[in-house]
Amino acid sequence: MSIGELLAAAVPMVRTLNLEYLETTPERAVLSLPDQSEYRNHVGGPHAGAMFTLGESASGAIVLAAFGDQLSRAVPLPVTAQIAFKKIALGPVKATATLGRPIADIVAELDAGKRPEFPVTVVIQREDGAVTSEMEVTWTLRPNDKD
Repeated sequence: MSIGELLAAAVPMVRTLNLEYLETTPERAVLSLPDQSEYRNHVGGPHAGAMFTLGESASGAIVLAAFGDQLSRAVPLPVTAQIAFKKIALGPVKATATLGRPIADIVAELDAGKRPEFPVTVVIQREDGAVTSEMEVTWTLRPNDKD
């Protein structure tokens, strides 16, 4: 099962919005949100909540791709998220997420008994390539209890 299939099965909101996982690797995750009239805002584009969910889902996909091998000892959790809306989004949009720190550095902190935090940057674009939103989600790997 791919990461996209896993997340679609485990996260009801992914299914609700019909998010599509186009690419999911430790280097980047790319998701799309189709143009759906039931999720449009007052100017005819995707609602801000749908765009936030798209971006957060892209960030979660890259975290799972990068740190899936650490799940036996840590749980990935978002800590903070912020989004900046740059241009009106109309039609389908695509979110591209990238890690803000090297995977090896984050795992080294986990190995040292720390709870690492790291940023994931997400760019959301229209089909014409215009950037409609920029998002940053700070994630952590919370070590599992040793009990």
